[in-house]
Amino acid sequence: MARIKMAYIGGGSTRAPGTMASFIDQGENFVGSEVVLIDLDPDRLALVKTLADKMARCKGLDLTVTTTTDRRAGLADCDAVLSSFRPGGFQARVLDESIPRKYGVIGQETQGPGGFFMALRSLHVMQGIVEDLRAVAPKAIVFNYTNPVNIVAQAVTQYTDTPIVSLCEGPLIYPAEVVEAAGLDPDKADVASIGLNHASWSVRQTYDGEDLIPLLTAAWQQREDDPTLRPGIRRMWELAVLYGSLPTEYMQYYFFEREMLEYLRNKPTTRAQDILANAPDYWNHYREQAATDCPTLDPARSRGGIHELELAIDCMDAIFNDRQETMPVNVPNRGAIPGLPDDLVVETVGYVDAAGIAPLALGPLPRPVTGLIEALGEYQWLAAKAAWRGGRREAIQALVANPLCSDLHLAETIYDEMAAALRDYLPERLLH
Repeated sequence: MARIKMAYIGGGSTRAPGTMASFIDQGENFVGSEVVLIDLDPDRLALVKTLADKMARCKGLDLTVTTTTDRRAGLADCDAVLSSFRPGGFQARVLDESIPRKYGVIGQETQGPGGFFMALRSLHVMQGIVEDLRAVAPKAIVFNYTNPVNIVAQAVTQYTDTPIVSLCEGPLIYPAEVVEAAGLDPDKADVASIGLNHASWSVRQTYDGEDLIPLLTAAWQQREDDPTLRPGIRRMWELAVLYGSLPTEYMQYYFFEREMLEYLRNKPTTRAQDILANAPDYWNHYREQAATDCPTLDPARSRGGIHELELAIDCMDAIFNDRQETMPVNVPNRGAIPGLPDDLVVETVGYVDAAGIAPLALGPLPRPVTGLIEALGEYQWLAAKAAWRGGRREAIQALVANPLCSDLHLAETIYDEMAAALRDYLPERLLH
């Protein structure tokens, strides 16, 4: 089994205890490994370390956990970097969500102007991480969960030689939710999706070896008026029946834009404010468990659940232990999806082994949604360019390319207000 040094940037976050639970759950695949927790808050780092140490000891796992607020020191000689950080915290996300909304534009963590400014902040930090890795760990692989994962991976692969894969459980979670809502067994479904992160559609969808879509269509006719159906699942299901392909839930922002905007504007709090309200209970729960001999995280009181970022751990295992497995990944296209540029980071199924990650060719995108995905791909490329080396001009070009913010003067107004509000987390070149 592989013995690695993993640096976890974001190791003091609300998700970190669940992430360490994921790593420890697969600990037999990394016997003797070291995890360095890197973050800004030493007290929270110490708490996560206590939880991880105790969970590892109770499992009889040989695992060394250390902490540091010195990023470059923590990255030294690492084999893997788990990237899951949030520049500006949830307070910045509140601005991402609330400023666009007051102009009648969807504000969301990865979509529209909110996602764009998250990308600008994330890549400002990622540039420093890449510089650190060049100096102290040039062979390290970055396993990225920092949002927007597609734009982060686009910039790093386009402008550096640092190995990176971005990961997201969406292609596994969203189809399963629709299948279960239809009264079917998700374990009997075989769904493979391609496109972009948070903009993927299934190109293979079977159930017990038969076409899944007729089953979903028949079930939809029975449940489309069911008031107990969660709205996000309802929208995915409706799109699946219309297009014959299962979408990610994030497609609701494009195909139900007015409906989603009305919902967001009528909601008294943003999603970030909801998370901030719950954060004290997360930390209380973590402190309670850290005081026990064998911590057991409660999914209901843990941010994101108790097996966070599990796909990243799966991907590390597949690479460092040469598992020769397939899983959803975000990597450069390299011809896997016809019609999209070879250097565009796409979400698809990848074959993962000791040689790295090879995107599999699963066929073209469904024709009716190809235009939207192509437009989002161009926005992704422009956003990566603006974030990595552009100024205000390039940033405006990218923002107007986003289908949710295509009015030039409105985009300029939103951009300038958000840039001013978030200036502490942005490079100077983006402010003028």
